[in-house]
Amino acid sequence: MRIHKEGHVILAVTLLLCIGMAGAVRLWQPAWFTPVAVACGLLFIAILQFFRHPRRVIPRPAPNLVYAPADGKVVVIEECEECEFFNSKRLMISIFMSPVNVHVNRSPIPGQVRYTRYHPGKYFVAWHPKSSTENERHTVVIENEYGEVLLRQIAGALARRIRNYLHEHEQIEQGQEIGFIKFGSRVDVFLPVDAEVRVKIGDVVKANRSVIAQLKGRED
Repeated sequence: MRIHKEGHVILAVTLLLCIGMAGAVRLWQPAWFTPVAVACGLLFIAILQFFRHPRRVIPRPAPNLVYAPADGKVVVIEECEECEFFNSKRLMISIFMSPVNVHVNRSPIPGQVRYTRYHPGKYFVAWHPKSSTENERHTVVIENEYGEVLLRQIAGALARRIRNYLHEHEQIEQGQEIGFIKFGSRVDVFLPVDAEVRVKIGDVVKANRSVIAQLKGRED
């Protein structure tokens, strides 16, 4: 199992703390050693699985197919006003990522990065209606010949750190790793209103595996 680079320091610190705690308990309270050691081991395994980084190859690359940018459950599909970049109506698909999901974020389409911006903010639970506009978040817009897709990484109540690796004008591949969100979060995808949705609310999707929409293209 590969471990994501974002977890290296956290895992090292957690391991040292667990070893120190178990050692102290064994020295001062030997009767408590076994349950404490088991609890520390379970904690380390839980954090270890959170930072797992599976290899994902897109089965059918295509610039008009929009793949899920994250593992999780589809919780919102609706038309709404997108006010940060487009200032117009867009079709939004939201994917909620629980702490047990893989938290690597990937590009849903190939193309050029037109916009990337980090916003500090609050920490409402990820399914709160205001989380998309008021929580800590990072917005990216990717463009190709079929249109523009806005991707917004949103921190949840537990997530306090969003990482995004993209730069404006960069060319990226479909399925390329673009970022990471630590400890529970949400990803919103804003599409043209005429995009064909391929999922429904409640569907469980996987990054680089599940097609969530198809772009219809645009006139020059």
